[in-house]
Amino acid sequence: MRDYADSEALDPMPVNITQMNKAVQPRGRSRRALFLRWLRQIHLYVGLWGAALGLLFGATGLLLNHRAILKIPVEKTSVRTLQLRAPEQGFSSPASMSEWVQKELQFTPIAPPIVRSQASQILLLSGRELTQPERWNVSLTRPEGAINAEYFVGTQSIKIEHVDATLIGTLTRLHMAVGVNAFWVLLTDTIAGSMILLSLTGLLLWTQLHTVRTIAVFVSIGALLGGLAFLWSI
Repeated sequence: MRDYADSEALDPMPVNITQMNKAVQPRGRSRRALFLRWLRQIHLYVGLWGAALGLLFGATGLLLNHRAILKIPVEKTSVRTLQLRAPEQGFSSPASMSEWVQKELQFTPIAPPIVRSQASQILLLSGRELTQPERWNVSLTRPEGAINAEYFVGTQSIKIEHVDATLIGTLTRLHMAVGVNAFWVLLTDTIAGSMILLSLTGLLLWTQLHTVRTIAVFVSIGALLGGLAFLWSI
């Protein structure tokens, strides 16, 4: 009897492997549920951030894509051309011309002025050689309009092209980041980044982190990127 009792005391308790697996499974499921909840929160707040400007970019994008086909009667800009008398002393550089035009027309661009110069050249006209003076071009832009100035060095006049954008024109210029500053460019970059993040989180939420769905998503993305790379290389 003593030997039997001692053997029972030394033998370990029987282990139920099924119960251990059931105890481990909720822990793995809770981690997946926590990650999916985190993805839903990111998807929610990123979508909230991009909703307002996403509506602006979507509406103007549709207008740009279908304006010609649907013949929407919307004028984006109105252009006026005039001549200004240049100062008697002329300009020392295209930059000084840009400053003079801004002060004369009281037009302050948001984007940095675009200044271009073309060297003097000889042109043939009816068998005669004519010398064209050096030409300066200055572009001053804002979302609601622009001014383009052209000046031939040594002349006494400046050609001004004044562009006034309508409401639709202003929205489309904002869509294309025309005449905007660095802050707007960075803001639109955040919208583009949020759209990418929305796509990725939406795909992960659809898969629910199941192995087959996740593999299918990554294979599809890889095939799409491969196809785009192939088309780009052609």
